[in-house]
Amino acid sequence: MDKFTDYILDQTGLAGMIGKAERGPVAVDAIKKHGAVYLMAVGGAAYLVSQAVTKAEVVAFEDLGMEAIYAFTVKDMPVSVAVDSQGESVHVTGPQVWKAQIEEQALELI
Repeated sequence: MDKFTDYILDQTGLAGMIGKAERGPVAVDAIKKHGAVYLMAVGGAAYLVSQAVTKAEVVAFEDLGMEAIYAFTVKDMPVSVAVDSQGESVHVTGPQVWKAQIEEQALELI
């Protein structure tokens, strides 16, 4: 779906998307270009996510099944911002932060 992100954001005016996986550079660039966001649902928390959805409606590409575009009405959905509107991805910044913290806390072994 990454290769279609720019087209979808351009044609629909979506403000955000929800998924479970890391987005590639093409999608991140499109998200930044359109000032959108990508929210990530925690894997293994399907029950919590499903309880947050109060309404779901297919708005495009119904023939794609689970890959169709849905409009959700949600309340208290447990998601995290994975790519913000400036194109910053936690899949890039997160490992950098953890690497620095691990290096600071490294113990010298004798």
